[in-house]
Amino acid sequence: MTKTKTPVKPTKTKEEFVHSVFESIAPKYDLMNNILSFNRHKAWRKFTMKKMNVQPGETAIDLCCGTCDWTISLAKASGTGKMVGLDFSQNMLDYGAEKIKQLHLDKQIELIQGNAMSLPFDDNTFDYATIGFALRNVPDLEQVIREMQRVVKPGGLVVSLELSKPTWQPFKSIYYFYFQRVLPFLGKMIAQKYEQYKWLPESLIHFPDHKQLAAIFTNQGLKSVQAYPLTGGVAALHIGTKGNTKSGE
Repeated sequence: MTKTKTPVKPTKTKEEFVHSVFESIAPKYDLMNNILSFNRHKAWRKFTMKKMNVQPGETAIDLCCGTCDWTISLAKASGTGKMVGLDFSQNMLDYGAEKIKQLHLDKQIELIQGNAMSLPFDDNTFDYATIGFALRNVPDLEQVIREMQRVVKPGGLVVSLELSKPTWQPFKSIYYFYFQRVLPFLGKMIAQKYEQYKWLPESLIHFPDHKQLAAIFTNQGLKSVQAYPLTGGVAALHIGTKGNTKSGE
């Protein structure tokens, strides 16, 4: 008698897994960001906004916008310019929408559930395309950078603020111990989400360091690429400019 094999359940793709992670951690996302970065993420974003120097009336699309902190900062800096926040997690967008409503920015900011790898906008639409703490989570970071570059106007900026890899010892060892051992424990204690916060440090293992990511920006055709390691390399800001002509110059 031939035994019938039990069907093997298909493994989730990276995109499906990441989606499930962020859908589940949305309620505690802001609190955990404050705790896990020792509140440094606010200083990193403030530094980024200073480097971007957003002018009144300018527009932006904020990819993987989460609960919309950066989207809101962009809207406030522009004053009147149209802002779009895009994320594939509706739960994250719902929390962001509540913040936006409380700040009376709902007429300026549009939230869209969508895919960062295929943006539903024409070429040359925005002055800025930003992505915060999410480039390491996408299935194809080069495709996302291409899409960001496509939708910004000539002379516009592609901006990534992301966790990175510190190089200075002994800080490097302390950082990885915290990130790999302490962070998941805090996730379990505070958000009741151990596996999700265990995965977050794992997502950084194969992600390029700040020099490698700067090279990827350049290889994708962006000009005047700038890379800024932050807090000993724990995070990094990357800014690239879209060429002003068809030749990319």
